[in-house]
Amino acid sequence: MKEIEITLKPDTVDTLLTFSEILDKDASSMIEEALEQYFAAQQQKLMEQNINDENAMTNLNYDEFWDGLDVE
Repeated sequence: MKEIEITLKPDTVDTLLTFSEILDKDASSMIEEALEQYFAAQQQKLMEQNINDENAMTNLNYDEFWDGLDVE
């Protein structure tokens, strides 16, 4: 397992410890849950952006649609 050093603002630490006591959860578990939610939300945004990018590349503008089409 890799370890990283994380620095949190004092207010964030105070809030984390307060919620840890209120919810009777350990701070590491709460951080893990929060990061899982954050990663899921970011993945959803990236997927939506990817879909939008694909749609932008496949949608034809007005001139492209009608170019070469004979309408009588």
